[in-house]
Amino acid sequence: MKRAIFSLALCCALLLSGCSSLLDRPYVAVEPHVEQPAVAGDSSTLQANTYSELVNAVLFLVSQGTEEGMIQLTDYRGEVEDDLNRACVEVAKDDPLGAYAVDFIKNSYTRVLTTYEAVISITYRRTKEQVQNIVNVTSTSAIRKEVSAALSEYRPELVLRVGYFTGGTDSVADLVRQAYYDAPASAMGMPECTVALYPDTGTQRIVEILLTYPEDVETMRAKATQLQEKVDSLFASLNPQQYSDVERLSRLFTLLPQAVTYTPGGGSTAWDAILGDGANSEGLALAFQLLAGQMEVGSTLVEGTLNGKPHFWNQLTSDGGAHYVDLSRDRNGTTWSAQDLLELGYLWDGAPKI
Repeated sequence: MKRAIFSLALCCALLLSGCSSLLDRPYVAVEPHVEQPAVAGDSSTLQANTYSELVNAVLFLVSQGTEEGMIQLTDYRGEVEDDLNRACVEVAKDDPLGAYAVDFIKNSYTRVLTTYEAVISITYRRTKEQVQNIVNVTSTSAIRKEVSAALSEYRPELVLRVGYFTGGTDSVADLVRQAYYDAPASAMGMPECTVALYPDTGTQRIVEILLTYPEDVETMRAKATQLQEKVDSLFASLNPQQYSDVERLSRLFTLLPQAVTYTPGGGSTAWDAILGDGANSEGLALAFQLLAGQMEVGSTLVEGTLNGKPHFWNQLTSDGGAHYVDLSRDRNGTTWSAQDLLELGYLWDGAPKI
């Protein structure tokens, strides 16, 4: 009976990854208390009498960061030596947590009558803190929200255990790029992004995202604070809810010529456009997103090319039509249709064919 209770509790613990620090995060699964069975007065010894219980026991040791533990195999039916080796390889190579955290696992065993006592020695390539910081998410769609939070805090590392994952490293990198443009107030330079998946295949994976920013964290945080304070001051006398959609757009365009500065070779952030020496098309598009959001004018950032060169602009989404704004071309309220832009040499995903 004890073995049955332990197996059930152990499976629950493994699915939830054993990360108590996740309680403060969204999409977090909460781990129930697992009562470990005691064997011969030794509470550090686990029990298993089937191969699946053996795998779960080894994985439990990994989830706890145990460097050496004992598993007692009682009434075990199977080849003990072969199964021990196979279970250790399965945890280290095929399970997401093992593939991410474990360097290698060794085992040895002794036989006492009909019982085998296996000693499992585990060497890790991740710290306990790294394992505890793993965030459980339900699917690929949840990754973007977690990435947004990490980018807004300028965190250098994000590790997610995804319950159902069908993408690849490129799709995760695209989500990082999208999340960056989603938050113009904190976008202080696109970070370099390295993505790794553990294990190499499967639908349950750990996704590791390493981020390298163009400036130190304190500098970026200070800029983000300065930028938000400046935007707040620009709109101090304006209450968007007092105006109609047309009036909000009109007042936004009235503000733009004095609020942003265009420099063809300038910076690529809204801070550069509003507080710095001027921004290129990317910085202007981020500035428009930020100011439009403050004025409650719907818009999306568009990334494409202009005459074959990378270029950024914005699409208005609150006027019921497909109208575009490019502050590097005009900051006085001129909008263009998709057809206009195509004729001017713009290309982007989803553009209509001429």
